[in-house]
Amino acid sequence: MSRRRSARRRRVLLIHCHPLADGFIPAALTRVQAGLAESGAEVRFHDLYTEEFVPELSADEHRTHVQPGVPDELREHADDLQWCDTLLLVYPTWWSGQPAMLKGWVDRVWASGVAWELPEGADRLRPALRNVRRIIAVTSHGSPKRINALQGEGGKRVLFRSLRTMCHPLTRTSWLAYYGIDAHDVSRQDAFLAALPSKIARLTT
Repeated sequence: MSRRRSARRRRVLLIHCHPLADGFIPAALTRVQAGLAESGAEVRFHDLYTEEFVPELSADEHRTHVQPGVPDELREHADDLQWCDTLLLVYPTWWSGQPAMLKGWVDRVWASGVAWELPEGADRLRPALRNVRRIIAVTSHGSPKRINALQGEGGKRVLFRSLRTMCHPLTRTSWLAYYGIDAHDVSRQDAFLAALPSKIARLTT
């Protein structure tokens, strides 16, 4: 039996966030899915726009945010987050960060009792997603990398500094970003997309 078949398959939660069915990010999603098929990973998938995910944190959720649990309509999302060992996000970077719907997914799903705990008397959150061992982002930026570096790449920091702290302490991160999409360099975009399946397969095998 091959090493790949004898090893436990990775459990991947794939989150896609883009309002259009065509364009660069939807094309990237297709390549990502091809890579996941090649790796043989178990996949649970949410397309936030197709599902009409509601990103707004309600007043009641905010009022009770320290209490464990999520609303019933978020239970599947929470279960999938607690199930996966790999979180894979495919989205465009807008205004240096995640789209509002994806940020709302974090606000509402990464909740007490799901992503973190705050024991009585404690003054620091206790990570609860020790099942997550890898975070992968596939994203696009309108401006070149040097501009994003000067701006501090806030979206990257959210994932790899803030969210990562709620995961296993040895969680690995991969940032697969296409910079300068506003330049409309089709050949360079095609090259990035063509390389995605093999990169994703390698990261999720």
